[in-house]
Amino acid sequence: MITTLLIIFIVGYILIASEHVLHVNKATFALIMCGLLWAVYSLCSHDPNISGEMVEALGDTCEIVVFLIGAMTIVELIDRYGGFHILVSKIHASNKRKLMWILALVAFVLSAVLDNMTTTIIMVMMLRRMLADQKERWTFACIIVLAANAGGAWSPIGDITTIMLWMKNYVSSVDLIVNLLLPSLISVVVPVFIASHMIPAAPMEALNEQDERVGYRMSDHHKGLSILILCCGVAGLLFVPVFKATTHLAPYMGILLSLGILWLLTELLVRHYHLDGKIEGRVSQVITKIDMSTILFFLGILMAVAALSQAGILGELAAWLNVTFHDVYIINGIIGVLSSIVDNVPLVAACMEMYPVASEAMVAASSDPSYTTFFMQDGLFWHLLTFCAGVGGSMLIIGSAAGVVAMGIEKIPFMWYLRRITWLALIGYLSGIAVIWLETLFLSI
Repeated sequence: MITTLLIIFIVGYILIASEHVLHVNKATFALIMCGLLWAVYSLCSHDPNISGEMVEALGDTCEIVVFLIGAMTIVELIDRYGGFHILVSKIHASNKRKLMWILALVAFVLSAVLDNMTTTIIMVMMLRRMLADQKERWTFACIIVLAANAGGAWSPIGDITTIMLWMKNYVSSVDLIVNLLLPSLISVVVPVFIASHMIPAAPMEALNEQDERVGYRMSDHHKGLSILILCCGVAGLLFVPVFKATTHLAPYMGILLSLGILWLLTELLVRHYHLDGKIEGRVSQVITKIDMSTILFFLGILMAVAALSQAGILGELAAWLNVTFHDVYIINGIIGVLSSIVDNVPLVAACMEMYPVASEAMVAASSDPSYTTFFMQDGLFWHLLTFCAGVGGSMLIIGSAAGVVAMGIEKIPFMWYLRRITWLALIGYLSGIAVIWLETLFLSI
């Protein structure tokens, strides 16, 4: 069974990577792969609880998918009302190299407050208003993905995996920030420095004021409405981590509440300003414009990985790593590389099951106390896992939610990313690990 599951996943992964060669949408192969994996697992395992396991996996997956739908709808609504045109007009960069630095640093900071997926949606949508050349936008969008993933790694609410480790008390918020802020920043600065020299230091293009997009017309003729929806939309996104921290409910419930309030607000605005016929400004109209193929791809790939997790493949992999290498840098380094291939959530979940938080008694009773110390709360293993699982996903465009979103919005080819960006992400990834090693060696923080 294990061999069959691995073959199906590898073949499906290759077909997804060949989307632009085969001219078949990647969601097609993700959904087929998902169905086949669960079917084989059901037929071969004879597990009477398979339906319950699948429902549980679907519930976890749908939390992310529903959040993505809500976030994409809010961002599309901001764009429809011209909010991004307002933001773009406030960003001043004398040339495109400086623009890359500005966007990368904004994405790095913003993703620590929101999350890397929402940040990428906002930043890439802004980018589409600033650069006309598609290939240039691909490079900038990929840098945003790198920055957003790195920014989410040092914040307890910046990424799903950091939230998991933080909520289960594997790491604490202050220690996480102190230990990972500098490595995460270096993992962005190094690739941005290299990438900024790969583009010409050309002056910025003038904004196209004749653009016929609704958003441009709204920001020109109803600037107050554009600012209102921009502020309410961003506030709705910022509200999500506050809602989660206060109620301890899943983030998707916060995004649904924010979307519902924005829906009511826009209904009132459309009626009051008689916008029907001028702008499709209702949420019921905007939601038809979001990329459902990306949503379905996300559903398929996450459910496919859940099948591998339920079959015990990921747990066995974690055990093999521990026995074979017995070194936290090597284990987490490999996990980071794997997180660019499969979703980092089940990988981190498998590690949390394989390596419980060590107590002082466990350290004292261990045959290798110095190694066991790494697994205590805020130990080196957990900080490395947080960094590697978050930043490592940038090495492939489908290795993170941010990458999948950017791929869907800008139609970035998998192979183009592999040739142009993967090596940059790898350099940043290794640079961040080196900084963690130096911190541990010289500063003991």
